[in-house]
Amino acid sequence: MAFTTPKIYHVHGMDSRQHLEHYLSDKPDMVFQEDFLIFPIENLMKTFSEGHIKGDVLIDLSIGSLIHHLYAPSEFFKNIIILKVKDRCILELKRWLNTRTGAFEWGHATKIHIDIEGKSAELQDKEGKVREAAQHVAKCDLNKQNIMDPVVLPPADCIISVCFLEVISKDQDDYVRYIRKFSGLLKPGGHLILLGCMNMTYFKVGNDRIHAFTYDEEFVREALVGEGFVIDDCNVKKRTAVSDLTDFKAVIFIAAHKEK
Repeated sequence: MAFTTPKIYHVHGMDSRQHLEHYLSDKPDMVFQEDFLIFPIENLMKTFSEGHIKGDVLIDLSIGSLIHHLYAPSEFFKNIIILKVKDRCILELKRWLNTRTGAFEWGHATKIHIDIEGKSAELQDKEGKVREAAQHVAKCDLNKQNIMDPVVLPPADCIISVCFLEVISKDQDDYVRYIRKFSGLLKPGGHLILLGCMNMTYFKVGNDRIHAFTYDEEFVREALVGEGFVIDDCNVKKRTAVSDLTDFKAVIFIAAHKEK
C-alpha cells in the first residue's frame, strides 16, 4: 500500500505497538539497535551515574510507549510522571507497567543495560524499579498553556524527552516554543535531557508516514541556550541502520540544565 500525505504525530497518532516492533524489538530484521537502544542507554547511564541529576520528580515526554530510557533515571528518581498525547500510547505502556499478557517484551533492552552496567542484577530487578517509579501515567494536551489542565504538575527536577520534539514541531518556531514549555515545567536549576533524530523528514509506522521536523546540532544547541539552558553534555552518533522506514542522518543526546 502506498504511503500518503504525512500524518502529524500528536494530531493523528500512530500504532504504538507497531512502532515498537519496527524500531525497538529484538527481531532479527530490526536494524536500529545501535542507534535507538545502545546509544540512548549508554548516554543515559553515563549521565545519571555522575550523580548530579536527582531529586523528587522526573517527567517523561517521549514518543510512543518507550521504556528503555527510564532504566537509568529509575535508580535516582522514585517518582516518574509519564505524559502522553494519545490514549493508544498510554494503553500500550500500561500493559507493560502492569505486567499484562501480551505486553511488549523489553527483556533485550534490559539486558543491554545490565551488560553495559557490568553488574549481575537480574532483569526483574531492573524492570521492577521502573515499574515502581512510574506510577503516574497521564494524557496531556500540548495546545494548552498548562498541558495538564486543570491538574498542576509539581515542578520537575528533570525532564527526559526522546524523539518527541521533532515529531510535534512543524518548524523552528514550534520547536523553540515547546522547549519554552518544557522549561516552564522545570525547577530553577532543573535538568533537561533530549534524545532525538537529526535531519529527519519522516518515519513510517505500518502504512502511515509521519512528519518530522528537520534540525541539526547547531540549531538545537542555539534553541536551548536561547531559552536559558546551559548545555552540560552533547553527543552525536551518525546513523548505522540501513532501512527505508525513516531517513534520519544521526542521533543526538543532549543534557542541559536551566539557569537559576
